[in-house]
Amino acid sequence: MYVPSVDRPLSGAEWRAFVAAQGFGHLIAGGVDREVPVVTPTQFVMDGDEVLAHVAAANPILAALAERPRALLSVAGDWAFIPSSWKAIREEDPERGIPTTYYAAVQLSGPVEVASEPDAIAAVLRRQLAALQPDVAVADPEEAHPKKLQAIRAITIRVEHVESKFKYGGNVDEEHRRAIVDRLAERSAPGDAAALEHAIQRVSSVTDLGSAFRRP
Repeated sequence: MYVPSVDRPLSGAEWRAFVAAQGFGHLIAGGVDREVPVVTPTQFVMDGDEVLAHVAAANPILAALAERPRALLSVAGDWAFIPSSWKAIREEDPERGIPTTYYAAVQLSGPVEVASEPDAIAAVLRRQLAALQPDVAVADPEEAHPKKLQAIRAITIRVEHVESKFKYGGNVDEEHRRAIVDRLAERSAPGDAAALEHAIQRVSSVTDLGSAFRRP
């Protein structure tokens, strides 16, 4: 993933909060000598430096992980389309503005452990349930659903590498960023609220790059 310096997260806390809030991504395993990797959309939980997920025992990603026990989890979201006219302020010609999309994306990768034993699967499910529904009473999976545990596999990624991108106007000066913040707040389309939060954080946090990025 290409990440210009102006699109880096403001802190490690930002990308972690984003990943936790999304909770859904695409698990990717390349295997060995495959023409294309196996991609599985999945719910997940990030617990410390581990990503926890579970898949059906028949899922083809397990064969790829057996060949090479490494995976990448791709998480993207909080996106909003920014029309070309929004990129023009004051006397700038709105017809010459350049549209863009604000979004966040994080990719987590590392070695994978696949568990097939009921007690190990149940242990991962307990951690997922504790994170996803901490206030909801639930029967212990190993006691309540012993047969169903045979139909799934637990996946744990030990995260070794993180790439994160927060594309929210870092390539323009503060005045242009403020103008887009105001318009996002007015539009209130799906995705705008999350994008607005990231954009507001960058109004005065990103280095002012000055006239080099101003539209004619």
